[in-house]
Amino acid sequence: MYNKRLIDMHTHSDNSPDGVHSPMYMCEHAVARGLRGIAITDHCEIDKFIEHKYASTVFHSFFECAKARNAFEGQLLVLIGLEIGQHLSNVDLCKKLLDKYPYDFVLGSVHTPRGMTQDIKEIEYDKLDVYEFMNNYFDELTEVANLDLCDALAHITCPMRRIQGKYHIDFDYGRVQESLDRLLLAIIKSGKALEVNTSGLRQDIGLMMPEEKIVRHYRELGGKYITIGSDSHTVHDIGAGIEEAMKMVKRCGFDKITFYVSRQAIQIDI
Repeated sequence: MYNKRLIDMHTHSDNSPDGVHSPMYMCEHAVARGLRGIAITDHCEIDKFIEHKYASTVFHSFFECAKARNAFEGQLLVLIGLEIGQHLSNVDLCKKLLDKYPYDFVLGSVHTPRGMTQDIKEIEYDKLDVYEFMNNYFDELTEVANLDLCDALAHITCPMRRIQGKYHIDFDYGRVQESLDRLLLAIIKSGKALEVNTSGLRQDIGLMMPEEKIVRHYRELGGKYITIGSDSHTVHDIGAGIEEAMKMVKRCGFDKITFYVSRQAIQIDI
């Protein structure tokens, strides 16, 4: 019997370069764990679209997810999604992809910051000014939020997995408050959702992304929409941390969480 509230809005299949299992196998595990729904949001890094042959993986992801949705009708809400990275490197290509495939849900993210060649998980944060870096990172995400190309902003504090986790840098958000506020206000003004990503709970940082004080501040600024995702890349992490995240967002003043069907926001009680 599924829990009508548990919907994992950020997962990856083997159609992502770092994913492990097929959409069908993922759905089997989601049902076994009692989830009501799952959004399969495979990667599409726009700046590496040709190099990494994303035209092929995006095609296979969409149609394999569509088959899984049909197979699990009545058992599991299967949402066909996409996580677009680095929108700003080719906005026209993003638009073409979204015109071509009728997605339910699109996440926006930045994995390779503008002007850099390294993924955020590969950067040596002890060799740069982390405050300048995070100000630039939030500004880039703000530009993404202002585009009409995604429904939610994913793991907006993702670099903290390394800054605070691996490098143990004591980060003071007060020093980047202005750029963070611009980002949160852009999310609110554009009618998008803020994602609470639970993958940090499984990593050195031990925190959700963003952490509770930022989610509470988003609410104080007028934030309305929250999605919750495990960012699983294997079936073993599907649904991980979702219930804990729901409790956290409720403490922050939210009484509903959001999922998307045909790019339309639907809210359900926590």
